[in-house]
Amino acid sequence: MTMIKGASVSAMEDVNQEKTAPNTVNNMSSKKELLSSALKRTSEWIFSQEIPSDVTIHVGGASFSLHKFPLVSKCGYIRKLVSESSNADLSVIELPEIPGGAEAFELAAKFCYGINFEISTENIATLRCVAEYLEMSEDYAVGNLVGRTDAYLNEVALHSLAGAVSVLHMSEKLIPIAERVKLVSRCIDAIAYMACKENQFSMSSRAESVTEGSISSSVSQSKTIVDWWAEDLTVLRIDIFQRVLIAMMARGFRQYALGPILMLYAQKSLRGLEIFGKGRKKIEPELEHEKRVILETIVSLLPREKNAISVSFLSMLLRSAIYLETTVACRLDLEKRMGMQLGQAVLDDLLIPSYSFTGDTLFDVDTVQRILMNFLDFEMDGNCLGCNADDEYVSPPPSDMERVGKLMENYLAEIAIDRNVSVSRFINLAELIPEQSRVTEDGIYRAIDIYIKAHPALSDMERKKVCSLMDCQKLSREACAHAAQNERLPVQTVVQVLYYEQQRLRNVMSGNLMGGDSPALTSKVNLYSTDIHQASDELSSLRRENEDLKIELAKMKMKLKEIEISALKSSVSSPMQNTLPSADKPPLPRKSFINSMSRKLGRLYPFVRADGTPGNTKGRTKSSRNRRHSIS
Repeated sequence: MTMIKGASVSAMEDVNQEKTAPNTVNNMSSKKELLSSALKRTSEWIFSQEIPSDVTIHVGGASFSLHKFPLVSKCGYIRKLVSESSNADLSVIELPEIPGGAEAFELAAKFCYGINFEISTENIATLRCVAEYLEMSEDYAVGNLVGRTDAYLNEVALHSLAGAVSVLHMSEKLIPIAERVKLVSRCIDAIAYMACKENQFSMSSRAESVTEGSISSSVSQSKTIVDWWAEDLTVLRIDIFQRVLIAMMARGFRQYALGPILMLYAQKSLRGLEIFGKGRKKIEPELEHEKRVILETIVSLLPREKNAISVSFLSMLLRSAIYLETTVACRLDLEKRMGMQLGQAVLDDLLIPSYSFTGDTLFDVDTVQRILMNFLDFEMDGNCLGCNADDEYVSPPPSDMERVGKLMENYLAEIAIDRNVSVSRFINLAELIPEQSRVTEDGIYRAIDIYIKAHPALSDMERKKVCSLMDCQKLSREACAHAAQNERLPVQTVVQVLYYEQQRLRNVMSGNLMGGDSPALTSKVNLYSTDIHQASDELSSLRRENEDLKIELAKMKMKLKEIEISALKSSVSSPMQNTLPSADKPPLPRKSFINSMSRKLGRLYPFVRADGTPGNTKGRTKSSRNRRHSIS
């Protein structure tokens, strides 16, 4: 049983050595001073005479032996309990629902006995709520606890952003009484006001720095200003955090500026989720539900402006949404946002693990397919989400389409090694890649080659369907040379590659194409060449090499015609050379013809590689591989 008397005596001795509390009201009327001094003398008399306690207060698991007189004089709630009690000698009072528990009641009891204690931002919320519960208003005593706590809130606690956030954070445990006394709404309004003022200051300082020419320093300064107060908001509960952001936007805070705040909050609140690997969930159901609510709320608060949130952060949110099994609307919203900014994504942003745990694909291919479809939709009709900060539509730059095409080719090559990726799923994703985004077919050929090697059980018809995804006419020189000798490709595809190689040789001989490149490759040089002298030197080198090879090409001209005639004759007699051979009859082996022809073309290849070195077969070095190049 806690005895307030012994604790209070030591507190009274300490008070004589300390300064007056910061919340002391100096402008009291003479009447208040007389009453306060009278209560103080009464309390001192009670302690000095060691009057035994006449009431026991039970609060939670603690008990306080006190005196009715100081409690009844300031607590309207206890006064009503004593006056309305049928027992004239009420000695036990139960207060089970008092906000703040035993610690809050002890502070209120000290106030009733006139014992000084420090009011701070850590206990002001508890004091205000317990004062409301015990009805310690001015109706029962002048300068009561309700008035003292309100004065401290108005003059000290709510005058700084950190203080307002601290009080609001402590109020989360005191709801609903904190809502009834409007403590939560007052804190939210104060935070919104000061946050908007800080944001306007940071924007004005950045504008001044831009005027002076120091753009980089102003950006870093603005980020520092946002970080220090945004970090404070991460301690709030998600529902209170949402109300604070809504109040900020109501006061004029720009929605696109919420990005850094939401990123900080998400990184702290969603920490610990194993979203970057495939495995069983290691999270309790209650914690999973809490994280799910947090994530769905964050997604609902994301800015609608384009580029306000990075693609990597959106990818992290999408992984978490799939892992936590949020609502379908939440996941679709994130997919649309990623599709809108797909041109800024990298391969790792799309490698989203599959959390189905049913032996499905290693990566979530269906989600990436929907993201790509969203990108194409935005590209076609310019969805209203593609707006800048001034609500003006911004059309995607031309290079976005090419970057997305290259990105999806790399993604196809990455998922091609997965044996669970079916032919239909691979083809459906590849067919979505726009042709105008593919300057060459080298990327799609690399993905096809990896897929065919990783799936050796494919039938001839399935291999033909997969290979029909690429346009052999747009293959580069090195890709053609590789495809011509690739035994994994269907014979029809190899013949098609050799046919276009023959056309290139004829064009070189007739001079229709300078250097022997296909029209697609020539347009690529025109688009991406940044050095006119380098391009002219390459063309001159090709011309010289063509002059040297003219004699040999002339000798081969007649032989190529003979090979073409023999190929046409064999196409009549052999089903292997038909464009659409019968699926019932296996094709006749013609490896000797294909291999001999590809070897001859390889020896006679008159072109220069992309790095500008001569293309002789003896000194040819292997090209550097990308993340995952051809398996062969």
